[in-house]
Amino acid sequence: MNIKPIRTEKDYEKALKRLEKIFDSSSKSKEGDEAEILSLLIDNYEKQHFPIAAPDPIEAIKIRMEEMNIKQKDPVGVIGGK
Repeated sequence: MNIKPIRTEKDYEKALKRLEKIFDSSSKSKEGDEAEILSLLIDNYEKQHFPIAAPDPIEAIKIRMEEMNIKQKDPVGVIGGK
């Protein structure tokens, strides 16, 4: 196991390829330990370099309502209306 910090895009790509190869390893094996550590390093790198902004609450509600095929008038009985 030769694990180093992920500092560059090249390091990131290399870590992803290695994780892909050992992903299904037993958690009780050296490869399983390596996969767990690589997952944490990759997650940390992604959070720093590819942050995901929180959605606008109103837009999130609209999207969820669309996904569930709920019309704007449907929740009025539950939360009230004007």
